[in-house]
Amino acid sequence: MSSSAVEPSVFNVAVAPPDALFGVLAAYKADPSPQKVDVSVGAYRDNSGKPWVLPVVKKVDAVLKDDPTLDHEYLPITGLPDFTSSSAKLVLGSNADAIKNDRVASVQTISGTGANHLGALFLSRHPPTTSSGPTTVYISSPTWPNHKQIFANVGIAVKEYPYFDPKTLGLDINGFLAALESAESGSIILLHACAHNPTGVDPTEDQWKQIAEVIVRKKLFPFFDCAYQGFASGDLDRDAWAIRYFLSKGLELLVCQSFAKNFGLYGERAGALHVVSATKEISTAVKSQLAVLQRSEISNPPAYGARIVAKVLNDPTLFNEWTGDLKTMSGRIKEMRKALYDKLVELGTPGTWNHIVDQIGMFSFTGLTPSQVAKITKEYHVYLTSNGRISMAGLNTNNIDYFAQAVDSVVRTA
Repeated sequence: MSSSAVEPSVFNVAVAPPDALFGVLAAYKADPSPQKVDVSVGAYRDNSGKPWVLPVVKKVDAVLKDDPTLDHEYLPITGLPDFTSSSAKLVLGSNADAIKNDRVASVQTISGTGANHLGALFLSRHPPTTSSGPTTVYISSPTWPNHKQIFANVGIAVKEYPYFDPKTLGLDINGFLAALESAESGSIILLHACAHNPTGVDPTEDQWKQIAEVIVRKKLFPFFDCAYQGFASGDLDRDAWAIRYFLSKGLELLVCQSFAKNFGLYGERAGALHVVSATKEISTAVKSQLAVLQRSEISNPPAYGARIVAKVLNDPTLFNEWTGDLKTMSGRIKEMRKALYDKLVELGTPGTWNHIVDQIGMFSFTGLTPSQVAKITKEYHVYLTSNGRISMAGLNTNNIDYFAQAVDSVVRTA
C-alpha cells in the first residue's frame, strides 16, 4: 500500500445541513447590491442600521475596566451571586413569595440558549413526578427552531401545540387549549413569556389565565423562555406578567432568561435559569443537581456580561438609565411597525396588514409565502427567513419605503 493512501475514517458521518438563519445572513453579506436589506437576524439595530451599544452598558463597561479589584478568576459553578439573585428578582418580582421563602434555584447560564439546554437536561434527569410515562415537551407551532433540537438532544420527546393561525395572523387560542387538554399529566409546556418568536403574537392576559387554568388542572409543567423582558413593550413588569401570574397560582415552574436583547449583550452570553420549587429543601436539592450538570458541561459561566448586568440591576441610578434605554429600543421598533403598516395601506397592498401593529417585540410574521420570500430576495435583495418572519429592527427610516414597495410588488405578482 502506498504511504500516501488514506485509511478509512472511524467517523461515519454526513455533512449537516447549514443553519437556515445564518445561511440567509451569509447570503446578505455576500450580496453587492447597495439597496440590500437584512431583516433576518434578531439583533437590534439603530436607525442607521448599526449595532447599538446601550449607553448604560458603555458607562458600566468603563467602570469595570478601571476597577483594580477585578480579576479573571473562575466564577462559582452556578455563577456570579449578585447576578443570579438580581436576575431572579427582575423576572419573578422582587416581592415574589418564592424568593422570600428561598424556593428559587438560580444558575447563571450561557445566555438563553444555555438556560434552555440546562433546563431541558435537568428535566430529562429529573422529570416532573406527575408524569405517568416518558417525558414529553410541547412546543408552539411555530417556535424558535433551537427549542426542538435542544430537547431532542437530551432525549425528551417533542410534540407541538397549535399557536399561530395563518387565517387571522393571530393566536389560535382554541387549538392551543385543546392541545393542553389532550396532553398527558406531567408533560412540559414550553411557553414564550413575551414577544413570541417568530410570530410576535402574544396571548392577552385573559388568554394567559385560560392557559394557566388548564395547566393547573391537568398537572402540566410550565417551562418559560423569557428572552425579551423590557425589550418587547418597554415595560419590565408588563413583559413578566405571565410568569408572575403563573407563580401566583402556586405552580412550580422553570424560567429561562436571556440578557442578549434587553442589554444588547449578544456576544457576552449572559443568561440565567430559575427553577421554582414547592419548598426550600427541594430548591436546595435542585440547585445542587443543576451544579452537577453545569460542572460537567461548562465548569463555570463567563464573568464579563454577568458583571455588567449585575452592576446595572443593583444600582438604582443605573437601573433607571437602563429602563430609558429599553424604551428607546422598544419605541423605535413600535415606530417601524406603524411606519410599515401606514406605507402598505398607502400603497393599497392586497390583504390586511393590521397584524404588523398588533404583534409585539422584535419579530413580525408578515404572512409572506415561501415563494414570495424567494422573489423578494431575488428581485429586491431583501433577506428574511422563508417562513416570512422579519426582524423589525432591520427596518429604519432609510429603507422602510423600499421594503414596503418590495412587499407590495411580490404580494401582487408572486
